[in-house]
Amino acid sequence: MKQSILLDGPKFQITLKRLSQQLIENHGDFSNAVIIGIQPRGTYLAKRLVQEIQEMSGVEVPIGILDITFYRDDFRMKGHSPLLANSTLIDFIIDDKDVIFVDDVLWTGRTIRSAMDAIQAFGRAKRIELMVLVDRRFSRQIPIQPDYIGIQVDSIDSQKVIVSWKEVDDDDSIVLITEKK
Repeated sequence: MKQSILLDGPKFQITLKRLSQQLIENHGDFSNAVIIGIQPRGTYLAKRLVQEIQEMSGVEVPIGILDITFYRDDFRMKGHSPLLANSTLIDFIIDDKDVIFVDDVLWTGRTIRSAMDAIQAFGRAKRIELMVLVDRRFSRQIPIQPDYIGIQVDSIDSQKVIVSWKEVDDDDSIVLITEKK
């Protein structure tokens, strides 16, 4: 197995700051925008972004956490159990708001499609945007493209992109793993 570090250390932090700045540029005081982290790993990015935005601009951004387990089109195929579901915490209405979905890796697009289905239970968004830390751009199965990208990775399906977060993995990094044959 070969591991290639794509992003870590100061460059990881700079990427988070850049993404936060892009959100500030596009949404100003966030009076009409909310950030929704997609469970499980998108929540770490969402929380970091909200923290960065507050440090940069003093604005407190509404943040929610969305579980898409039961909205996945492969839910029954994988044999998921309801015990494996995560929690959803959205304590605001999204009607006529700009909703910014946040996830760590965009690969096939199926997670985002599921999130778009799941968010309808909380109202009708004015607009939905997508921010991802990693865009695996050549593996889409559904025509979904991010509005904000940390890094783009050209990878094949047999490779894995692993995002580590210091909150749970002890460091911040993005690694590309290639199985040797």
